[in-house]
Amino acid sequence: MLPYTNDYLLDKKVKIFQPIDGYRASTDAVFLSSLLDSGLVRAGDTILDVGSGTGAISLCLAERLKEKNVIITGIDIQSGLVGLSNFSAAENGFGSFLQYEHFDIREKTTLPAGSFSFVITNPPYSDHDMPSPNQSKQLAHNHQNFDLTGWLTFCLKMLKPKGYLLLINRAEAINEILSALNNKAGDVLILPIYSKQGQVAKRVAVIAKKGAKGITKFLPPFYTHNEDGSYTEKAQSILRLGQEYFI
Repeated sequence: MLPYTNDYLLDKKVKIFQPIDGYRASTDAVFLSSLLDSGLVRAGDTILDVGSGTGAISLCLAERLKEKNVIITGIDIQSGLVGLSNFSAAENGFGSFLQYEHFDIREKTTLPAGSFSFVITNPPYSDHDMPSPNQSKQLAHNHQNFDLTGWLTFCLKMLKPKGYLLLINRAEAINEILSALNNKAGDVLILPIYSKQGQVAKRVAVIAKKGAKGITKFLPPFYTHNEDGSYTEKAQSILRLGQEYFI
């Protein structure tokens, strides 16, 4: 197993093991996990975390949905991160319903298409970004020749009809995201995420329903920080208390 640190999420409600040197979870993962509306989740539902990294998204979901009788699967191309994620799941008592698998979505899949109620993902950034000298971080953030459209096509393929796709990425990727969803998913909600008021949105979160035909809507902006650099009340409710975004 990779050398790791023992860290926490959601005000120490969730334990997470992360590599000392390599990719580590960011607040994006926690924010994204908060967008899954638990009111839509039913007993027996299946959730897929594509590109699960250190497992932050699915660990947060597992904490919030542990009484819902769901099955959560995380997949990632880095076997070392998969091992740490399964360690985290077991240490939190989630091992019976949360599992991680070593998986390359570009290769032939053993996962049955159309079998997940929800797919949630924080895709790597595009190859236009400055590559990281750390291979693990480079895989997570800067896939060389990364194909976002192909990534999202895989996610949609894994969804059941009327299943929900949730993702977060850089704001400038919104055109490619919407193009990938065109004629495949609808009822699209776009949440622009700003560090502070008066700044340009750096992130965008998108929720879409497979096979739906509804129009695309922009949600009011989400500001993560106050002018003094502290987290906004909304951000704190998510990061510290584990609350859902749509409350």
